Amino acid sequence: MTTDGFTTCLWFDGQAEEAAQHYVSIFKNSGIGRVSRYGEGAPLPAGSVLAVEFTANGQKFIGLNGGPLYTFTEAVSFQIACADQEEIDYYWTRLTEGGGEPGPCGWLKDRYGLSWQVVPARLSEMITDPDPEKVARVTKAFMAMGKFDLAELERAYTGA
Repeated sequence: MTTDGFTTCLWFDGQAEEAAQHYVSIFKNSGIGRVSRYGEGAPLPAGSVLAVEFTANGQKFIGLNGGPLYTFTEAVSFQIACADQEEIDYYWTRLTEGGGEPGPCGWLKDRYGLSWQVVPARLSEMITDPDPEKVARVTKAFMAMGKFDLAELERAYTGA
């Protein structure tokens, strides 16, 4: 096994290159790599994209155009730990644009059906605090949210 980590393969129905370009436009430290195409006699038209290698936020991915057999579910999601409300708003807006769907508790689906969790980096600290009252207040607050409101979470955390 090589020592350069894992590559996540995402299965698309014809939108792999479009999705890769979309993700690369959202995240820093991103880029498109090699693109392979189907040849004659393949299950999809010759010349159409088979797979595209890309990096998003430093993470390696392959977008595979495998057809309609498999689709994304919420069983797998990508979590984005955001430093502040500006980052939360940015990722929420960019990932829901063009047909994405907002969900509860910081979750959303992008236009390709891939699930994301756009969360404040501080949330983990808040919900693991040794004070059960703080944890209960924060949990109650975020359970009522779609996109996270960091100021509201901070108020719940401090009891303000």
